[in-house]
Amino acid sequence: MDSWKRKLRMGMVGGGQGAFIGGVHRIAATLDQQVELVAGCFSQDPENTRITGRELYIDPARAYDTYEQMAVAEASLPEGERIDFVTIVTPNVSHFAIAKRFIEAGFHVVCDKPMTYSLDEADELVKLVEKSGIVFALTHNYTGHPLVRHARQLFSSGEMGTIRKVIVEYLQDFLMVAHEKLGQKQAAWRVDPAQSGIGGTMGDVGTHCVNLLEYVTGDPITELCADKSTFLPDRALDEDVNALLRFKGGGKGVLSISQVATGEENGLTLRVYGSEGAIKWAQENPNYLELYRYGEPRQTLTRSQGYLSEAAAASTRIPPGHPEGYLEAFATIYVGVTEAIRRHIDGSPMKTAEYEFPTVHDGRRGMQFIYKTVESCENGSAWVPM
Repeated sequence: MDSWKRKLRMGMVGGGQGAFIGGVHRIAATLDQQVELVAGCFSQDPENTRITGRELYIDPARAYDTYEQMAVAEASLPEGERIDFVTIVTPNVSHFAIAKRFIEAGFHVVCDKPMTYSLDEADELVKLVEKSGIVFALTHNYTGHPLVRHARQLFSSGEMGTIRKVIVEYLQDFLMVAHEKLGQKQAAWRVDPAQSGIGGTMGDVGTHCVNLLEYVTGDPITELCADKSTFLPDRALDEDVNALLRFKGGGKGVLSISQVATGEENGLTLRVYGSEGAIKWAQENPNYLELYRYGEPRQTLTRSQGYLSEAAAASTRIPPGHPEGYLEAFATIYVGVTEAIRRHIDGSPMKTAEYEFPTVHDGRRGMQFIYKTVESCENGSAWVPM
């Protein structure tokens, strides 16, 4: 079957009225004209699903009351009509059950982070994905930025030398006040252990930090010691976390995350210092990469320039000076996903190592970070292995 002659058909679980990230996924998936949304169960409330389906021009027969019903019904459709993959954008308490149901029905899966509710679920999901051979993608979207991909090339090529220090921070003021008591759904599930698991801010933004720094450096964290804090009364989960890191290559690092940092919006910043050079990249100014070399003037590299790597060029859409950002980076993840799914459909599946997007293994890594951070905090900020 030549899947390149048509758009891939996408289904979605979650992302109904009142949601944030579902709309982002829909824009990102369709930006490059490779995907069309044809089915969904957008909410636990069937009426919400029906309204969302109408707004998105979904056939009413394919706006399903439950994800279980959706998996069965889509699997029973002719091969030329059923969805090719499902995107899961619910709170993470339900990620595993939904992913498992669609994997067992034979569908590829795109899942928002954190990947699961627990580390045990993550371990089981890794086994399910490996056994099935389906394409599973996790949307740590910041790895889709062209200059992040160029930074990765700088370190993988050895040009920056041996990594000595990494500083990563993700600062927001999203949870500065108790939005969950004011009916804000996005805050409510994030601060609820029954929906988020044992990690709050560390699951919501900390997993992005770990994924980004290990993606750029290619150097995994081997140990960490951490301290977590909760400042607002009546909250059970962490709002602020600081950690020291040790890396396989001998380097050291600092991770600082907060969702109660007054005045901060989406302050994800990565600094990596090597023996031959260093970089700084900030998510709020993603079209610029600062490059440092000892004894030389600082350089600012900009997106869509001929001096950048092939990896950066391949993830760039428009000429320099026309800003690209969050949505384009998200869409780049979907470009990689669609290629992997097409290759699978056409009988020449890619190896996981060839994927240009985060995988189920990255998802497990994020869950491991959450659990190890909590373990360290509960033992007096002791060093624990990753």
